[in-house]
Amino acid sequence: MDDGSANPIDVHVGARIRLRRTLLGMSQEKLGECLGLTFQQVQKYERGANRVGASRLFDLSRVLDVRVGYFFEEVSASARSASPVEVIRGNVTKAVDVPDDDPMTKRETLELVRAYFSISDPKVRDQVLALAKSLAAPK
Repeated sequence: MDDGSANPIDVHVGARIRLRRTLLGMSQEKLGECLGLTFQQVQKYERGANRVGASRLFDLSRVLDVRVGYFFEEVSASARSASPVEVIRGNVTKAVDVPDDDPMTKRETLELVRAYFSISDPKVRDQVLALAKSLAAPK
């Protein structure tokens, strides 16, 4: 991590901040306002360019209405193995960027999730989910 590149865990945490913020339909400006930050600082957090301290992560969890652990969910094996602890242990692996075709980074995914959660009737939501699963290609 001495090469000036962002730590993959910081990048992941930033991506989770961005994902949750966009799922809530919140702008970077609004999130920054809630935290007493500029939107530029929010951008730096979301890119992983600046590390998010523990107290800021706690504040983010409250503003974004998630548990602190949310920001660390789904950390890739490559991000875990590229953390400084693993490098020190000798388990050196080059971090891999999120692929461009990752469905969790597409606007279409965000629109689908927003539309799904805008359905007020839980039974109808269950039916929509069942329909989507029946139409999905088998894995």
